[in-house]
Amino acid sequence: MNRFLRWSLAGVLLLGVTASFVSAADDIESLEEQAIRAAAERVAPSVLKIETVGGLEKIGSFLVGTGPTTGLVVDSDGYIISSAFNFVQKPASILVTLPNGAKAAAQLVATDHSRMLVLLKVKTDKPLAVPDPAPLADLAVGQWAIALGRTYDGSKPSISAGIISALNRIWGKAIQTDAKISPANYGGPLVDIRGRVLGVLVPLSPQASDEMAGVEWYDSGIGFAIPLEQINAALPRLKKGEDLYPGLLGVSLKGKDIYADAAQVAAVQPNSPAYKAGLKPDDAIVELNGKPIATQAQLRQALAPHYAGETVKLVVARGADKLTKEIELIAKVVPYRTPFLGILPARDPPSKDAPGVVVRTVLSKSPATAAGLKPEDRLTAVNGKPIASRDALVEQLAAAEPGSKVKLDYVRGSEKKQAEITVGTSPDEIPATLPIARAARPAYAGDRPDVGLMHIKIPDAANECTAFVPENYDPEVAYGVVIWLNPPGATVSDETLDRWKKACTEQDLILLMPKPVDPQRWEKTETAVVRKAFDEIQRTFHVDPNRVVAHGQEAGAGMAFLLAFANRDAIRAVAVVDGSLPPGVAPPANEPVFPLAFYSAATSKAIAAAPIMATITQLRADQYPVTVRPIKEGQKYLSDVEFAEFLRWVDSLDRI
Repeated sequence: MNRFLRWSLAGVLLLGVTASFVSAADDIESLEEQAIRAAAERVAPSVLKIETVGGLEKIGSFLVGTGPTTGLVVDSDGYIISSAFNFVQKPASILVTLPNGAKAAAQLVATDHSRMLVLLKVKTDKPLAVPDPAPLADLAVGQWAIALGRTYDGSKPSISAGIISALNRIWGKAIQTDAKISPANYGGPLVDIRGRVLGVLVPLSPQASDEMAGVEWYDSGIGFAIPLEQINAALPRLKKGEDLYPGLLGVSLKGKDIYADAAQVAAVQPNSPAYKAGLKPDDAIVELNGKPIATQAQLRQALAPHYAGETVKLVVARGADKLTKEIELIAKVVPYRTPFLGILPARDPPSKDAPGVVVRTVLSKSPATAAGLKPEDRLTAVNGKPIASRDALVEQLAAAEPGSKVKLDYVRGSEKKQAEITVGTSPDEIPATLPIARAARPAYAGDRPDVGLMHIKIPDAANECTAFVPENYDPEVAYGVVIWLNPPGATVSDETLDRWKKACTEQDLILLMPKPVDPQRWEKTETAVVRKAFDEIQRTFHVDPNRVVAHGQEAGAGMAFLLAFANRDAIRAVAVVDGSLPPGVAPPANEPVFPLAFYSAATSKAIAAAPIMATITQLRADQYPVTVRPIKEGQKYLSDVEFAEFLRWVDSLDRI
């Protein structure tokens, strides 16, 4: 056979093989489409359209209550599950379109505040179709996941196809999918290729738990569904009208890295389940319901799926002993009150030959004043336990209840002394004057990063960000960080920036100034971008973790709250001017490991306004220290006198 004939035959064979591949691919695609349609049609009778009437139209920057939503039948007697987001506007009435096209009024029976679901009930003459659940044991990453909604054409559900991209997300409570999820199908089912319901679609976030958490991720390729098997397990309690809440132990844990640090108790909340079970500071939780616990993240993953009212079995290590405790979880613990002695520590590097905490100043009318402590005293032990640093002192005090007494060992000059102090609570007052925080140092002569006004590159973000680092920056000194969140559409004036430059130079501060992508608005998702900018500062410069402040004005104030609540490991204070908590956002529980202090400045009229007053009231009810300062009418920012006082507040954030 000559070369030409061989080439011709090979070409014919190749074309034939290619054609068969194309035909096979077409057949597979056609079969996939048929299977997706069949799966959707199987579940469609259980997917109902829900309309709400009345209530709020806007929560923060999100429009709600302006269109239909979706629900899934979970009981033939007329019980329907949906996303709690669909009812955040607190509608006056709820209408459900039944499979026969008739509309029926629905009542909200109960809310699952852990998984952000609601249970509705409608009266119906005919039993409603209940879908088959996909067993959790059958779920696997990579399998088909079909998201359904009933908000557009009433005759057919909307369909969005993808895969299961992760399991046990949101601390063990959710399935993750890359199918497009949005308010159009919140409350609808996520279905497998066989037409079984994997779960119910809800917006969720691993960092936040408020009513709006996760909504900003819609159509992003990151969506979540609560497994229907879990919903069915909780259904009897919901049918009784019982609202469900996340189950709490009532402990705070030591350490700041939840993925590396052990689940070791720092403090036990008074009258909490852990307190009643006899847990103590320094206990390490090593097992929960038979699951080994090595890190804080593993504890959270094991505990988060449980509701208040459920009982869990803990194994804790106390020294060489292991103790087993059965603990009934509760929905809310008594808010933690931060113990307070009334001292500011000096910020000079600790001496190896003289460990402990040197007193910078003793705050007036404080427990430390009553006990006779003085500046330059060096605290060495609490209740007989040695302390080597400020953080060690705070850790030792974490479990002390206000009103209780602690014994402090300290050194004054060359004399060893001891004092008994009645622990107080962190005050709202700002010191009238403060001495210098550290001894003067010669100009740093070694290598150091660039300083002055600079551009900060935020990885994978379009946001612009600048920072000011004092020209006299010394890498051996720890610097506080003020994250300034300007009102959208506004810029920092030269006068204000010059004032900040002076303050940063004199008080060892770094000013970080991120901007929103849209000049007219901050987006909730930009909290992650701001965190990246802060991380860049922290990688490059020596940051004092006890003086990191999220500082915002007007709309930037809402961003400051969101930033702090989502980054408890990094932010230590929130300072707002003419601002309040965003609607639907509640403060997290106060705790010793990640304390927060708040500063609220506004005109007298603004302070009396409902949102700002409600914010102050809520924070104080949660036992946070809140400093409130009236400012003059018509000011764009703080006056020189008000600014100086504000800087003293920042300077005193490391108080103990």
